[in-house]
Amino acid sequence: MSERRPLIYLYGVAPNLYEPIFPCYVVDDRRDELGFHVVADAAGARIGPDISAELERSAPRREYATAAVKVRLHQRRFRELVLPAYRVRCAVCRLKRGELLDAAHILPDRDERGRPEVPNGLALCKIHHAAFDANILGVAPDYVVHIRPDVLEEHDGPMLTHGLKEMDGERILLPRAAGNRPRKEYLEERYGRFRAA
Repeated sequence: MSERRPLIYLYGVAPNLYEPIFPCYVVDDRRDELGFHVVADAAGARIGPDISAELERSAPRREYATAAVKVRLHQRRFRELVLPAYRVRCAVCRLKRGELLDAAHILPDRDERGRPEVPNGLALCKIHHAAFDANILGVAPDYVVHIRPDVLEEHDGPMLTHGLKEMDGERILLPRAAGNRPRKEYLEERYGRFRAA
């Protein structure tokens, strides 16, 4: 803190897996509590004009400035829970390439019930995740995939034909453990939004 040097904060998302946050600065020493206060990228932080000005001039601050964005710190942990539950496969097309898979929320995390838990998630490849979020693809409470009717009528290339249209009416891959399967009431609510689209 006295040298005003940046540090890396490692946020634990799963056992032996961390998300690095850089630059961070120690801005307050709380000796009576045996602790200290750390801020990520000190721009705009209320840490006193002398420290703010010095950090603003510092090379790491200029080179590694972070944008003010809302970050879901649980997203990486959510992925580490959901993908293994689905045996690292897309629930819709069974694609096994982990680097092309996402953990998709059934109910969004802004919903108080939209917790980052496996029963609120689906392992989806990038195309099916985007289609799910755009209400092009829906999953009914009976675990059957539905593609929006206007998309079924479109004529385009092989991705539309094989990647979306042929998935209509297929059942999703489910986790083996019953407690990890998508909650039917969440699917019903989300499917209602798909049908309204």
